Amino acid sequence: MTASTDDYADLHQSYGRCLRDRDFIGRFYEVFLASNPDVPPLFAHTDFSKQRMALRKGITMAIFHAGGSRVVDRGIGEMGAVHARDGRCPVPAALYGDWIASLLEVVEATDPEATPELMARWREAMGVVVETFKARDAAPLPLPQTPAQDSARGLFSRVMQGLRPQQA
Repeated sequence: MTASTDDYADLHQSYGRCLRDRDFIGRFYEVFLASNPDVPPLFAHTDFSKQRMALRKGITMAIFHAGGSRVVDRGIGEMGAVHARDGRCPVPAALYGDWIASLLEVVEATDPEATPELMARWREAMGVVVETFKARDAAPLPLPQTPAQDSARGLFSRVMQGLRPQQA
């Protein structure tokens, strides 16, 4: 099956079993923070109650994204923007492997129905979202605008506003 025809129902079920354990997300962060000395500084000023909720939603969106669902495009785009090299919380691409390995370690320890095949599916699905983030980050950054360009864009916008039909 390809990602576009695979809804990863088995991962949704596995994730549901993992979430029955209230410590699942917390344990993930313990493992991830210990996985690489470059990780803890990224979370130095993190509100972990908010971060846990964000990750909980993020994993669900990642599974849907891997399955080709367009419903989560906006959320995946927002997550990618936050973690991009120019984002609010940039994540070096080299750490995505540690993120996946940490998640899989905790899923395998938590899901009583984990099998090697299921874990391979987890790796495949999380790889899709990581590749989406890496591709976004690989794109060239937009060039900074000069004051003259900003002014010209503002002028263009005002001209275009004048061309719109007046509202009655």
